[in-house]
Amino acid sequence: MPFAQIGDGSFHYQVEGHGDAVTLVHGVGADLESWDRVVPRLAPHFRVMRYDQRGHGESAKLPGPYSLADLVGDLKSMLDACGLEKTHLVGFSLGGLVAQSFALAYPERLDRLVLISTIAGRSRDEQSKAQARARTLSQNGAAAHLSAATDRWFTDAFRLANPELLEWRRQKSLNNDPQCYAAAYRVLADNDLADDLHRILAPTLVMTGACDIGSTPRMATLMAERIPDARLQILPDLKHAVLLEAPDRIAEEIMGFVKSDER
Repeated sequence: MPFAQIGDGSFHYQVEGHGDAVTLVHGVGADLESWDRVVPRLAPHFRVMRYDQRGHGESAKLPGPYSLADLVGDLKSMLDACGLEKTHLVGFSLGGLVAQSFALAYPERLDRLVLISTIAGRSRDEQSKAQARARTLSQNGAAAHLSAATDRWFTDAFRLANPELLEWRRQKSLNNDPQCYAAAYRVLADNDLADDLHRILAPTLVMTGACDIGSTPRMATLMAERIPDARLQILPDLKHAVLLEAPDRIAEEIMGFVKSDER
């Protein structure tokens, strides 16, 4: 897989397929492989670009602290490196926060926007819990953070039926550089763009699991209500890790929305 040199670091990325560009931005503690079960369904129809965010996967382990602006700048630089003047943009969790901010900063670079299992409009209690998770990760490492994460991420039935896949996802998190992981999680914990969503111009699809306690249906509803041209899809019975637990449904929703002529 190729690398792009951006500033002081190299960024690992992959491009597959042909057609209109679709760019995928993964969540915190993951990497571009988190889209592995979704991309085979998209690549026959689109030119799909995905990359490891800074500090993740095989991209440069740039020292923190990180800012949301850093991650948005990385995304812009990756689009430039791949020659993508305009793209459909799909972000998951932290990637969805990056996608929101990119849509606000560079509306001319977007066609359609898809926000999956991401955050906006946290309550004071939700913000406090996110920041507590960030402190746990920073002070005690990924193993302590992950002790409760799988219950939040996966449904009971999926956990019981797919122990190998859960262990693969767990190892992804454990293999992260600890300082980079904590720096990226702090971006997710400390930022909220709810008050700016009305300025997003791109047609947008907002999705989350009905049982996601971190990226809740209430947050998704708020996003869909504040973004002027938005649709809402609450995914029944699912928790946070929809890319792994329901890849067919996610790909179907992305394709249906991106290919739609409705404005």
